[in-house]
Amino acid sequence: MEEFHKVRRLPPYVFEQVNRLKASARSRGADIIDLGMGNPDLPTPKAIVDKLCEVVRDPRTHRYSSSRGIPGLRRAQAAYYQRRFGVKLNPDTQVVATLGSKEGFANMAQAITAPGDVILCPNPTYPIHAFGFIMSGGVIRSLQVEPDDGFIPALERGVRHSIPKPLALILNYPSNPTALVASLDFYKDVVAFAKKNDIIILSDLAYSEIYFDGNPPPSVLQVPGAIDVCVEFTSMSKTFSMPGWRMGFAVGNERLISALTRVKSYLDYGAFTPIQVAAAHALNGDGADIAEVREVYHKRRDVMVDSFGRAGWNIPAPAASMFAWAPIPEPFKHLGSLEFSKLLIEHADVAVAPGVGF
Repeated sequence: MEEFHKVRRLPPYVFEQVNRLKASARSRGADIIDLGMGNPDLPTPKAIVDKLCEVVRDPRTHRYSSSRGIPGLRRAQAAYYQRRFGVKLNPDTQVVATLGSKEGFANMAQAITAPGDVILCPNPTYPIHAFGFIMSGGVIRSLQVEPDDGFIPALERGVRHSIPKPLALILNYPSNPTALVASLDFYKDVVAFAKKNDIIILSDLAYSEIYFDGNPPPSVLQVPGAIDVCVEFTSMSKTFSMPGWRMGFAVGNERLISALTRVKSYLDYGAFTPIQVAAAHALNGDGADIAEVREVYHKRRDVMVDSFGRAGWNIPAPAASMFAWAPIPEPFKHLGSLEFSKLLIEHADVAVAPGVGF
């Protein structure tokens, strides 16, 4: 039987491929060291869990919630942006809660994409950045992922050689999976380019709080005038070890936020209200929980880089995120990343995510 049209456009999800390899190895009795999908394993801080338990006992919170996020949650996210980035947001028109940044990206694609629209997307990148638009009928034009002097010339080529003119540009720094970090000067250049060429910027800032060298990653919205063309997505999954809670945000340009809010209103009733209240409690905290999570990842990064280096596999130390962009060792480069991943599982009982683009 022929596959459905949208399904035909989607290759097997890379993390599902890794999961199948892990399951097969475990069925043979292997004890797998899992360095694959970035799935936070730290417990959610107690104060956040306690707030959830307190609120869930009120039966009034068991009703349908608000798709765009309860007012207190949107105010808390706006306050976080003011403290962390010095960016002032209107919680009523420039903030919408999402079921994680992944859902936000996918539904933004649904909201703004017409069939054949061209999207500029760094490669490699997190799969939903590209495939959210592919599922919505868009076309992806790949760009380099490095935020260096070659990025603007790559954008210029992307615009020059695209028909129709690109609709949007996707940014993701700190990057999943490369762990690259962008500077504020880089964002200034990109915003100027986007405004000159009437291109929307969609920035995924899910790893803003997982940094290791005392240099907090900036937000593109710190650039004056960026809000005219930009929406930024964040997530509480990594920042507060809340991956299963499915809580994130989109903030920025009012027209784009309005479009996303309208699409979401047809698709969901928002996260469970006690989760939203607990998330607001987390965002309004003193930041100690964030610092503790960051320190754990910092220590893990150092152990991994040191251990792999002593084993003969030199891995650049990432400045941010929970990922390491590891080059395949020279004797195995001919295999490619997926085959090398299979080899690691079969012979070393170590699972990693293949470093592939799309």
